[in-house]
Amino acid sequence: MALHLLKAGWPLVVHSRSRAPVDALVEAGAARASSPAEVARRSTRIITMLPDSPDVEQVLEGPDGVFSALTPATILIDMSTIAPLTARRLAQRAAALGAAMLDAPVSGGEIGAVNATLSIMVGGNEAAFMTVTPILEAMGNPERIVLIGESGAGQICKVCNQMAIGGALAVVAELFALARKAGVDPAKVRQALLGGFAASRVLEVHGERMLTGNYKPGFRTALYAKDFRIVASTLAAYHSPAPVSAVVQQLVEATMAAGHANDDYAALGAVLFEMAGLNREPAAL
Repeated sequence: MALHLLKAGWPLVVHSRSRAPVDALVEAGAARASSPAEVARRSTRIITMLPDSPDVEQVLEGPDGVFSALTPATILIDMSTIAPLTARRLAQRAAALGAAMLDAPVSGGEIGAVNATLSIMVGGNEAAFMTVTPILEAMGNPERIVLIGESGAGQICKVCNQMAIGGALAVVAELFALARKAGVDPAKVRQALLGGFAASRVLEVHGERMLTGNYKPGFRTALYAKDFRIVASTLAAYHSPAPVSAVVQQLVEATMAAGHANDDYAALGAVLFEMAGLNREPAAL
């Protein structure tokens, strides 16, 4: 994502806990910062992309954090997937410091990041959104960059996104298991379904992963499990029942327990195959 910004001509000041990606970006033309605070001192548009809510809080509010050196009129764009209530609280803190903060989580996985085709769902001030839209368009599909609503709305949309993917992921695994147990070729089932109303990106992309047993991570199960914990806490906060998503969360946790934390979350299929008494190895598919 940062490389796409460089290619689009945006000057970057970068910092990360991991040295290797910073070195790569500096070699590509970015400037190095020693801390989040230094990024804030040298920038008026600040993007964060971090694993979880505590990480974003640490980078913004911790020692040498962004908030310690924020200049007025700065626009923060948090592209992490974090709890909606955390996003709202941090946006309020940024506003008190004279800045604007957008929550802008993404969907599209590693493929979308590499190809700059991410969907970006945004919550926050409309004027700030319009100001940074050209920045977002360097990383995502312009037709799928949507201002959802006020602060936190982007994260609510991301919760909905993960719920939709999880339900589809589980059912695709179930239908492949059924086909195999009935002696029907699941690859041909997938081919037929992709031509009809049941077609989906999950069936297309993750269905192929399940059929080939290729669980090289595009998005790790450990991160998806974190996202589903956010799903569960958000549902509880709004007293919104979601029995299907509750089952999906248990399947995701079963995938973690089966040792797939660092595999792609499509490995949920391997777990369901095993639950159905089927060998999870590709050769048995």
